[in-house]
Amino acid sequence: MTELVTGKALPNVVVTGVAMTTALATDAETTWKLLLDGQSGIRTLDDPFVEEFDLPVRIGGHLLEEFDSQLTRVELRRTAYLQRMSTVIGRRVWENAGSPEVDTNRLAVSIGTGLGSAEELVFGYDEMRARGFRAISPLAVQKYMPNGAAAAVGLERHAKAGVMTPVSACASGSEGIARAWQQVVLGEADMAICGGVETRIEAVPIAGFANMRIVMSTNNDDPAGACRPFDKDRDGFVFGEAGALMVIETEEHAKARGANILARIMGASITSDGFHMVAPDPNGERAGHAMTRSIQLAGLVPSDIDHINAHATGTQVGDVAEGRAINNALGSHSAAVYAPKSALGHSVGAVGAVESILTVLALRDQVIPPTLNLVNLDPEIDLDVVAGKPRPGNYEYAINNSFGFGGHNVAITFGRY
Repeated sequence: MTELVTGKALPNVVVTGVAMTTALATDAETTWKLLLDGQSGIRTLDDPFVEEFDLPVRIGGHLLEEFDSQLTRVELRRTAYLQRMSTVIGRRVWENAGSPEVDTNRLAVSIGTGLGSAEELVFGYDEMRARGFRAISPLAVQKYMPNGAAAAVGLERHAKAGVMTPVSACASGSEGIARAWQQVVLGEADMAICGGVETRIEAVPIAGFANMRIVMSTNNDDPAGACRPFDKDRDGFVFGEAGALMVIETEEHAKARGANILARIMGASITSDGFHMVAPDPNGERAGHAMTRSIQLAGLVPSDIDHINAHATGTQVGDVAEGRAINNALGSHSAAVYAPKSALGHSVGAVGAVESILTVLALRDQVIPPTLNLVNLDPEIDLDVVAGKPRPGNYEYAINNSFGFGGHNVAITFGRY
């Protein structure tokens, strides 16, 4: 098979705006500062459903804000939670990008989600059983359709170069960015709003994941210490709510409008394992290839990569598979690895976008936050994981990894600007 190569033919693409809301803070800069300080957003859940259903998992990271007060009465009537989140964060990221005047025919939107509004449909059935079919609003379809979050942002910005909704489980947020990058480098758009959003922590997803037994931490007595990526005693992930968007555009377009450029987005690759519905390929073959291909598209070689923002959820099988994937891609070269889910939890469809922004900020500030709760590195994992304290350094190029149930793999290569 002929090796896939691109050379230097692709246009330069840059990141010019970021916005996120997490369990640590309502903005990207404060979240970043608290991560560098070693803070955790994971707490004991006080939701009534925890006691009502006697859930075995009682920890997670709720957002520190609600969106209803930030929207008009008409907007509230026409939207559900996910669209409200994307609308609010979409306005913030646009402002962060300088509120530019753009040709809307050249503006794209790509916002992924994992679970989407599925829980809202359950509540809708409850209403219909109690009050009949007329209890369901004629706005229900537009409120709960999976593409609603992306559509809400696209309509507000009058984006006409494509509005996309990647749904690839825990890789959705990163795929949202990857698809946007592809749209820009193929010449279909000059600019894109991209990332991922996810719904609230609710009872059914907790129950479903908890009943799988091997994926969610039940360390309820130590919320902040529960998620332990790469540690030999890790016992699973913890939910943490989030939403995150970034603005990307060609460097030429950004310079022409005098934008503040944060970083380069240089390559993105999407692969799939073809192995199992909920388990990663333990050899990390195609996950590693996503990194390799992303590096190729960036016009780099493995030894150029200084930092990897790992997917690292804290599951036994997942962390080992990712370690092997990184080794497959980088060979003997060692990059500084960070696992932010130790502090922020797992926001499923949003997390890849959150971690892409963290990768951008690491390159901007030339420092990597500490991975929390790493006491004893798993001997099966041969990685240089940053832990204990932040690590300043010379970081020129970095990769963000995202992997999802279904065998989805996304790797995005960023560069310092």
